[in-house]
Amino acid sequence: AIDIYGLSEVIGPGVSFECEHQCGLHINEDHFIPEIIDPETLEVLPEGELGELVFTTITKQGLPLIRYRTRDLTRLNYEECACGRTLVRMNKCTGRSDDMLIIRGVNLFPSQIESVLLEMDETTPNYMLIVDRVNNLDTLELQLEVEDRFYSDTISELQALTKKIRHSIESATGLSVVVKLVEPKSLERSEGKARRVIDKRKAL
Repeated sequence: AIDIYGLSEVIGPGVSFECEHQCGLHINEDHFIPEIIDPETLEVLPEGELGELVFTTITKQGLPLIRYRTRDLTRLNYEECACGRTLVRMNKCTGRSDDMLIIRGVNLFPSQIESVLLEMDETTPNYMLIVDRVNNLDTLELQLEVEDRFYSDTISELQALTKKIRHSIESATGLSVVVKLVEPKSLERSEGKARRVIDKRKAL
């Protein structure tokens, strides 16, 4: 199977596509001009940096778009592909700019946390990030449901698991985090898109 990227606001499927080498998605540059911007400053970023993908349409007549913000986070690669095509390639999207949190000057995406948790057998995909500000310093807390069989373990084993999770997240994000393990099925469920973040700073 190959990936095809598209946006209903732009053209639907067909904005970019993988070739047989699957080393990025070729953007159809005869129809679109892609750029990567900083989602906060809106400045264009250098080649290879992670940022928000924007498109300007070239051939769209009914509803042309100029620097349309997709909110998708990716990188662009201008090197020639092994297939011989010279079209710029975009990496698979790593997240959404509207999900981004800025904590102590570091950009954090919930998808980074999910990637760490999915590699662990002891945890479930159900978690909540709580961001707060204490004494003018941003704090990050992760409330995480664990599998039933692990939640009944001894206190020392749960403490070891907490330390393991904290170390993995800090290594992946560069941010210190307080990890709190909670009972299975204890976190609030929501219909539709799961709510993963509570940012208490907005109420200050």
